[in-house]
Amino acid sequence: MQLHDITWESLKRRRGRFAFVVVALMLGIGTVVALISLSRAMQSDISDQLDRFGANIVITPKSRLVDLAYGGVDLGDVTVDARELRLEDAAAVRTIPNKRNISAVAPTLIGTVDIEKKRMLLIGAQFPQELGIKSWWQIDGRAPRTPQEVVIGSEVAGVLGKRAGDGLTIGDRPLHIVGVVGSTGSLDDRAIFADLTLVQQALGRPGAISLIEVSALCRGCPIEDIVAQIGVVLPHARVAPIRQAVAAREQAVLQMTRFAYAVSVVVLLVGALVVMTTMMSSVTERTQEIGILRAVGFRRAHIARIILLEALVVSVVGGLLGWFAGSVGARVFGSLVAQLSSPVPIDVRLAVIATVVSAALGMASGAYPAAKAARLDPAQALRHL
Repeated sequence: MQLHDITWESLKRRRGRFAFVVVALMLGIGTVVALISLSRAMQSDISDQLDRFGANIVITPKSRLVDLAYGGVDLGDVTVDARELRLEDAAAVRTIPNKRNISAVAPTLIGTVDIEKKRMLLIGAQFPQELGIKSWWQIDGRAPRTPQEVVIGSEVAGVLGKRAGDGLTIGDRPLHIVGVVGSTGSLDDRAIFADLTLVQQALGRPGAISLIEVSALCRGCPIEDIVAQIGVVLPHARVAPIRQAVAAREQAVLQMTRFAYAVSVVVLLVGALVVMTTMMSSVTERTQEIGILRAVGFRRAHIARIILLEALVVSVVGGLLGWFAGSVGARVFGSLVAQLSSPVPIDVRLAVIATVVSAALGMASGAYPAAKAARLDPAQALRHL
C-alpha cells in the first residue's frame, strides 16, 4: 500500500474532523485574501480620487524679499528681481522627463477689473486644463466653449445679481455667462473665470500668467522628482508641491496596509493553531494504527510523511477555498461597506499565493504532530490493542 493511499483512507474515515480544519483554513485564508484585496482596491480608489482632486504643484514667479528701512523706520518687505511667468513656461512643463505623470497643466492670470462700478477679481484660464485641475466644480449651467463665454463664482453671482444666461461686459467686450460655479469655500467663489487670452488683453498683459497649477499626483508618481525636473526647465520660477495632499495619501495608504497585514498575521496564527491541535488529536487517536504500521515495517520517516501529507492536502484545499471565498467577499463588501467606486478585481495570482501560504502553514503546523507520531514506540502503541 502506498503512503498516499493510507493518507486518503485516513481523510475519508475522519472527514468530519478534517472538514473542520478545511473550514478553519478557508476562513483564515479568506479573511487574509479579502483584507489584501480590499486594501489594494482602497489604495487604488483613494489614489484615483486624489488624482481628480486637483493641483498638487504650484508654480509661481521666483523673487527675493528685501527688508526696506529708512531712518530707522521699518517699511516692511519689498519684492525685487521678480520675473513674471509666460505662457510658454506652461508648455515647458510638458517637456520634463516625467511628463507622462502629469495629467493637467493650467496656466492662470489673476487681476481685477471694474464691473458695474464694483471691483471684481478676474481670472484668466484655459478651460480644458482648468476643468482638469478643478474637477470638483459643480457648475449650474455648463463650462465655457468659446472665448466669449465665462463662468462666475457663487459670491459674484450674488453681488452682481447674475445667473447663467445673463450678459457681462469686461472692458468693452460683451460676454455671455454660461455657468455659475457652486460654492467651494475658496477664492473661486469671488472670481470671474474667462478665457486666458481675453483676460491678458483686458489687463494689458499679453502672454503673461500669474501662476501655473500642475496636477501630477498619481499612483507611483515620484512627486519630488517631478518638482526638481520642473525647477530645471523653469529656473526663474518657484515650484512648490502641496505636501498636504501627498502626506494625506501616504498616511491613509500606510494605515490601511498596516491594519490589513496585522489582522492577517493574527488570523493566520489562529489557523495554524487549529491545524496543529487537530493533527495532534488525530495522532493521539491513531496510536494503535501507527503501532501496527511500525510493526509491519514502516519507518519513522514514513509515519511522519503520512501525517504531513494529510496536513498538506487539507491545507491546499483550505487555501483554494479561502481564496475563492475571500475574493467573493472582497467584491461584495467593497461596494457595500467600503463604498468603492469600482468592483474589487479578482486576482488569480492571489490564488497561487494563498495556496502556497496555506500549504506552508499546514506543513509547519503539522511538523510537531508528525514528529510525535514518528517517535511513538511500536511496542507501547500495540499495548492499546
